[in-house]
Amino acid sequence: MTALFSAFLLATPAMAQENLFRYSVGDYEVYTLTDRSSDGNSSILIGATPEMLAETMPDGTYATAVHAFLVKGPEGNILFDTGLGIHIHEQLAALGIKNDEPIVIKLTHMHGDHIGGLMKDGQRVFPQGKLLLSETEYNYWTSKEEMNKLPGDKQGAFRMAQNVLETYAADLGFESLSRPGTLDIDGIYALEAFGHTPGHTAYLLVSKGEKLLIWGDLAHAMAIQMPYPDVAVTYDVDPAMATASRKEILRYVTRENIPVAGMHIPGTGIGRVETIGENSYRFIAIGE
Repeated sequence: MTALFSAFLLATPAMAQENLFRYSVGDYEVYTLTDRSSDGNSSILIGATPEMLAETMPDGTYATAVHAFLVKGPEGNILFDTGLGIHIHEQLAALGIKNDEPIVIKLTHMHGDHIGGLMKDGQRVFPQGKLLLSETEYNYWTSKEEMNKLPGDKQGAFRMAQNVLETYAADLGFESLSRPGTLDIDGIYALEAFGHTPGHTAYLLVSKGEKLLIWGDLAHAMAIQMPYPDVAVTYDVDPAMATASRKEILRYVTRENIPVAGMHIPGTGIGRVETIGENSYRFIAIGE
């Protein structure tokens, strides 16, 4: 498995294809698309002790990003999430991807920083886009009961998700979900990673004996959630389930030696996870 890297840059209008991070997985070419790089604040953490914070983020911040990933392969062009929609489309254009061309869009979940690039000025950005997500995720965001659990001024995320689903309804499908395990036939598998949202989904790419797991929002604060995966974040709909999914997938990718890509992993967004102790891990970035 090889990583090809030339100056990892944030997007600009003059973005050229060679400025994007490219990672190969057999016949798949994976490109990191970046909307934003920033610092997150420890105030979003759940279960982090003062000792953990002093060890992993003494100034109270951690590096983070907002990524999406484009995969070019035998099945055509596949976009995994769409970020906030700030720079993603410039980067797609630099890769020769036009918004009005057919494309498959696989969603890890429906938070705004993952579906923001699907709409602009009330219109769908990808008129020929095929949208795929887990049925559990769809049921959550279309549930009036779930939305009404929140006060009216906190329901914006639901309305945004519902608008996307209504707009893309004619080209909407559901993923067939698998559990993490030994999946060796070439292709792309949708894996349960529930908890961050009820239908949060990871995607395993398999080609010519090589693999990459695009894990969505399995972790937000890599600095602390790798050595201490029991730490959750306030963005998790179900923190306990999110923690259980994180720990299960961390065991899976370290046991199988599978590289990972994450929407909030800083830098190139891709790397490897190593075990450093019981229920403790270290992330090693690729391409930096």
